[in-house]
Amino acid sequence: MKPVLLASLLATALTAGAQTPEEDPYLWLEEVSGEKAMAWVKARNAETEALLKNRPGFEALRAELLEGLNAKDRIPRFTRMGDWVYNLWQDDKHKRGIWRRTTLAEYAKAEPAWETVLDLDALGATEGKSWVFAGANCLAPDYRRCLLSLSPGGSDASAVREFDTRDKAFVKGGFELPEAKSQVDWRDQNQIFVGTDFGPGSMTDSGYPRIAKLWTRGTPLASAKILFEGEQKDTWVGVGVDGHGAQQRALIQRALDFYRAEYRLLTPKGLQKLDLPLDAQPQLWGERLLVRLRSDWTVGGQGFKAGSLLVGSWKDFLSGKPKFNSLFEPTSTRSLASFVTTQQHVVLNISDKVASKLEEWDFRGKTPAKRTVQAPFPGTLSISSLYDSDLKKDALADRYLINYADFLTPDTLSLARAGSDERQPLKSRTTWFDAAGMRAEQHFVNSKDGTPVPYFVIYPKGAQADGKNPTLLYGYGGFEVSMTPGYSSSRGRGWLAKGGVFVLANIRGGGEFGPAWHKAAIRENKQRSYDDFIAVAEDLIAKKITSPKQLGIMGGSNGGLLMGAIVTQRPDLFNAVVCQVPLLDMKRYHKLLAGASWMAEYGDPDKAEDWAFISQYSPYQKVSKDMKMPRVLINTSTKDDRVHPGHARKMAARMIEQGHNPLYWENIEGGHGGAADNEQRATWQAIEYSYLWMQLGGK
Repeated sequence: MKPVLLASLLATALTAGAQTPEEDPYLWLEEVSGEKAMAWVKARNAETEALLKNRPGFEALRAELLEGLNAKDRIPRFTRMGDWVYNLWQDDKHKRGIWRRTTLAEYAKAEPAWETVLDLDALGATEGKSWVFAGANCLAPDYRRCLLSLSPGGSDASAVREFDTRDKAFVKGGFELPEAKSQVDWRDQNQIFVGTDFGPGSMTDSGYPRIAKLWTRGTPLASAKILFEGEQKDTWVGVGVDGHGAQQRALIQRALDFYRAEYRLLTPKGLQKLDLPLDAQPQLWGERLLVRLRSDWTVGGQGFKAGSLLVGSWKDFLSGKPKFNSLFEPTSTRSLASFVTTQQHVVLNISDKVASKLEEWDFRGKTPAKRTVQAPFPGTLSISSLYDSDLKKDALADRYLINYADFLTPDTLSLARAGSDERQPLKSRTTWFDAAGMRAEQHFVNSKDGTPVPYFVIYPKGAQADGKNPTLLYGYGGFEVSMTPGYSSSRGRGWLAKGGVFVLANIRGGGEFGPAWHKAAIRENKQRSYDDFIAVAEDLIAKKITSPKQLGIMGGSNGGLLMGAIVTQRPDLFNAVVCQVPLLDMKRYHKLLAGASWMAEYGDPDKAEDWAFISQYSPYQKVSKDMKMPRVLINTSTKDDRVHPGHARKMAARMIEQGHNPLYWENIEGGHGGAADNEQRATWQAIEYSYLWMQLGGK
């Protein structure tokens, strides 16, 4: 799932309208840490490991993957805070990682001198906890005091503790919250905005905070002042802060569902609701307001298309006299992937047929000026701003970062200057597999309803269209998340370099062509995602890139649901299915953990009219003993408190009962990402690739 503001673990107790044990004999597997459930998990893990870990070359493959994951040449991704850039680094000596810092000038050196601020492995050893770093929210403009989120084993639920970056120690008697799916931000040095589990009734049905409060240092959390209360059926309530001191602006977001939200400005006179479309995404930028649209909008006598980015005066908007200009308008092939702001520029990252292009708007003159930025093409560009509006004078006011990569080209991170094509390379990765002779192509195929669907094919050296290539097809197709070209040492070493073809499908439900591409495959139209994926698979076979015997598929989370739907609809097309951290029981998904927050994507199965279309693809209900399907690998994490591991467990149990003989593997830690450190990631990936080669042939 795409990232959300907040997080919390819901109990898995049955509620009104749920299935009874007679209807679902595997409800006991939803008891995450139950003795019986964990015994079942350990037995399945032992079976899978006995088969896959004993395959020739498993340990060598795992070591090869771990080497890439722990590589010293990995680009340290950082967050700028004042004079420092902060990074979390994990390697063979720091499994859970060190939170460290350096200056940007030092970072640009081949061998930067890093200063350790917090050692997660040492902290975990001292406290006897399996801590995973889950982020830091630091108080501007000096960034000395931070609210650190520490996750037990990688779950979304985190403990929050105040930390002093100068003393490199937790603040005695400072702000502290127990493990929960909390959301926090600074009001000032002695007050924080907080949403957390305040007790019964304080969380939404989705398991996120329902109430936003202002908490003063030195007072009990119970006495924190209530700023806003949402409803139980809402998805979450959170506070976002822009600026500090007298100029600070705080917006309270009430998420009605995954895509619609109300925003309220906190003022001395109370809360002022912003007059915006519910599915619009606002961003404050100095004296201006930027608005990203997901639906058409008519405002101030002007009409704007869904997918557009608008800019207008914040003051005029608040006074009820909104006037906007469009900075970007989508076409049938161009969508806005992202944008960043510097002090005087807006830089647009545009997806053009799933390849990145940059444009920028210069606001230094009386009239904004637009220009095209010369950047590497085709491939994937990602951008992030270095401008800090909290500083009185910022030396990096016009600077931003550009990262470029494609399937066969390792990442290069550069320092760019708005207003020019000047770029300074900062870091680049070495090649982690021999790409000589490999090639990448983009194809289009018409889906069942005639819609052209793009997909990428990456061929290993010497591959011919003879229908004999072991091929891995990956897809996601949900939540407006785009699948874009990227470099992976694990995929390169574990698959491409060993002779496998890799295919990335850009099916509907994703964001490759903007909001319309996503909306075309949600709720009653979710089947279109599956039709698109099937069309890609059939095209690969028709082009003799592969055959059903040597075609495997992979997907995680919503992509795990995709795997479940596909294997129960067209099992004849594939000989391997890797179903990662999946949703599978769509009758109960909304009652498990964060599931209720996704009803805008899938629908409400408690409503007969919604269950009528959900039931047509829900894998847990559709799978039957009469189906002839390939041996499936289902993997998940006990610590996944976003997509409940019960989905994966119950599906595997039902398939075993029906004689389908699936493989099942559950990592005890890792959260929704599946792994808490690189050793766990290497094991996870080695199990997947070993399974794929076992099913599809090859080394």
